Amino acid sequence: MGAPGRMTHIARYAPRLSGWPADLALRIVALSDIHACRPFMDERRLAGICAEANGLAPDLILLLGDYAPGPRFSQPLPPKIWAGALAQLAAPLGVHAVLGNHDYERHRDQRVAQRPTAAETALAAAGIDVYINRAVRIGMGERGFWLAGLGDQYAFMPKGRRNYVRGLGADDLEGTLAQVTSDEPIILMAHEPDLFPDTPERVALTLSGHTHAGQISLFGRTPVVPSRHGSRYVHGHFSAGRKQLIVSAGLGYSGLPLRIGTRPELVLIELGEPRP
Repeated sequence: MGAPGRMTHIARYAPRLSGWPADLALRIVALSDIHACRPFMDERRLAGICAEANGLAPDLILLLGDYAPGPRFSQPLPPKIWAGALAQLAAPLGVHAVLGNHDYERHRDQRVAQRPTAAETALAAAGIDVYINRAVRIGMGERGFWLAGLGDQYAFMPKGRRNYVRGLGADDLEGTLAQVTSDEPIILMAHEPDLFPDTPERVALTLSGHTHAGQISLFGRTPVVPSRHGSRYVHGHFSAGRKQLIVSAGLGYSGLPLRIGTRPELVLIELGEPRP
């Protein structure tokens, strides 16, 4: 039952965002929860995924965290190797990343939180911009939008703990949004979808991963979802007022190297009028 989980699905969305000009076309490809390792997500498979992502002709590529480690029965893939594979990703408006909870494996203690993680260092060395509570304006001619990225919401949760509560993270939503200096729309990268109810409507679109769509879904039920909201934001497209959320099913495995009823996916988002 593990083999079907290796077939990558393209999840396509075309949301109409509050404040987004209809004639401002933007194509985004998002990758999440790679969990690089051998043999399940080795450099060869990563290279294929990156080629597939590039083949979707994105304007912007976003990486939503959890680059490693792999599941049980796997061998680690050195950060230099998996980041080198991700360096193949290319888009006119760049490749941008946030970290996930697994990327803080050796940084659970807040006393070492200011030191770069192995994932952050590897991504930066590969030329990929990492956002930790940062917002940057992305220009598209005379217009543009803001791209923001948070530190992980469960960065300091003790290993093995499973009660997902506030106050265990490196995230600073208020401080991040304070960096926005115009009324142009905001796209937010947040590894976990848990903060969506607290996100102001000023944020037009939040992009998350983390849940793996439950990884195992039986008869429409997901027994285990690592979120304080349970299965509320397990996968897909959600709206609340003027703000929207898209949650990726991710690409790799966590825990067991097995997916049942959930497919690994690349996310393709088209904003504005579709291209001819």
